[in-house]
Amino acid sequence: MRLFSYTILLGALLLTTAFVARPRRIIFFGDSITQAGVNPSGYITRLKDMLAKQNLAADYELIGAGIGGNKVYDLFLRLEDDVLAKKPDLTFVYIGVNDVWHKRTHGTGTDPDKFVRFYDALIKKLQANGSKVILVTPAVIGERTDHSNDQDGDLNRYSNLIRELAAKHNLPLCDLRKVFLDYNLKNNPKNEEKGILTTDRVHLNDIGNQLVADEMYKLLVTVK
Repeated sequence: MRLFSYTILLGALLLTTAFVARPRRIIFFGDSITQAGVNPSGYITRLKDMLAKQNLAADYELIGAGIGGNKVYDLFLRLEDDVLAKKPDLTFVYIGVNDVWHKRTHGTGTDPDKFVRFYDALIKKLQANGSKVILVTPAVIGERTDHSNDQDGDLNRYSNLIRELAAKHNLPLCDLRKVFLDYNLKNNPKNEEKGILTTDRVHLNDIGNQLVADEMYKLLVTVK
């Protein structure tokens, strides 16, 4: 009788364990901005802290998958190993700065048509493997508010391409380009090229990291 009771108890424990849901796995896929996101003051770390304050830390697993210098085709080439192999439930795709920036600095940017093709293929492959997808527009390459940043035109164009892809695939959009422009209009009265949300015109300072975390948090907890 005692052996029978132990067997029943063990079976119940195994059944309970089998139905314990694993944390929702979120991958942040991008370039050096995302690579720095896992640093102590980075936006991914801040997201973890925000979830913890809401007693949600056990419900989410946040993984940074950023590599400095990456463009959209780099993401496509490492998608299998760095994202799909981890079986994410949700993937933030945060790319585009280097596709624009490197045109001027390295002569190795990404032409608009190729940008769209690689990005579109990236989305389709993520979806085919069961991941929800959130697209993120590139924020800034220079923080001046008078449209005198060297690559404002291209950055606006590529942000529009991402907005169009989000609309085409009916995907949520984290529009950091718009958010950063709006913030700088209110908080950059001296028309500084850096130091408001970035350290060097591109990479995020503490305020920039928090702003990104705030915007992503809204989507992270609502997109199911």
